[in-house]
Amino acid sequence: MRKTGQPTINDVARVAGVSKKTVSRVINQSPLLNQETRAKVEAVIGELGYIPNPQARALALRRNFLIGLVHDNPNAQTVMNVQQGMLEGLRDTEFEMVVRPLDRGSATMLEDLRHFLERQRLFGVLLMPPVSENDSVAKLCEQIGCRYVRMGSAELDDPQHSVASNDREAVRAATEHLLGHGHRLIGFVAGPHGFRSARERRLGFEEAIAAAGLKLPRSLIADGNYTFESGLNAGERLLDLMPRPTAVFSSNDEMAAGVIHAARQRGLDVPRDLSVVGFDDTPIAAHIWPPLTTVRWPIASMARSAALKLIAEEGESEVREPSLFPSTLIRRASVATLAS
Repeated sequence: MRKTGQPTINDVARVAGVSKKTVSRVINQSPLLNQETRAKVEAVIGELGYIPNPQARALALRRNFLIGLVHDNPNAQTVMNVQQGMLEGLRDTEFEMVVRPLDRGSATMLEDLRHFLERQRLFGVLLMPPVSENDSVAKLCEQIGCRYVRMGSAELDDPQHSVASNDREAVRAATEHLLGHGHRLIGFVAGPHGFRSARERRLGFEEAIAAAGLKLPRSLIADGNYTFESGLNAGERLLDLMPRPTAVFSSNDEMAAGVIHAARQRGLDVPRDLSVVGFDDTPIAAHIWPPLTTVRWPIASMARSAALKLIAEEGESEVREPSLFPSTLIRRASVATLAS
């Protein structure tokens, strides 16, 4: 078939005998289409040499084909994992990702976010914790007509606008794992104040300790901020206790690595003298020695689902990406049975 000029989406729809909406769904990898229709439209696209024009569509929709990632997170690995998941969700689409760090403690945080969203004319935005935990941020997105999905360690919104993990239940199971190995004096390295993830993980730990009929002295809880240095400092404080804990649960892997370093500085063997459990299952968990028992946080899968929610076409609400992503305990070599 010969054709002069640049083919349009109308040409594709006419030749394929389908609607423009169907062609758009093929372009955007919609799951609503059957394989026969998808193959027919793709064949016509190839035959006509049609190339979707994101600039033209952006002008028509008054939106760029950009998906934003907004974060205020001290853990670079966590942000990278979220980016990886989002890019997987956006692969083979016309959407691109733009990343914007935000200072949630700033008095101008909401105004800064408004300027960013309006200046970039984003199609949608993924809000990482702890920014996602602020209801005012979600309301701002609604006010300016920007799609949003909130990521959290507990459900923060309706399924269309959230992806969540079950941190409290996962940490409870991890603590029960330590209890099952005979540990009764267990230290806890908490996450940053104001993070819902830190709160959920602490509650899971406290619930497991209480269910075992044990007391939890305040001295066994050390503050951290999800960094290696804060884990090192927390480990030093916990290991200076008399008697010292025989096990430590750390609210993320970076801090768990700091605890292991503190133990080594004191000549303690992990796990013979001290068992350690982390949270996240970042690469550091498998690379340190001994390999770290940890809770696998499916953050990349959460981010992928969030990206797909953001780019789903209007009217596709019946096709739902999952909103709840269970975390699982990964058993490695950093936990040992307490010698009697």
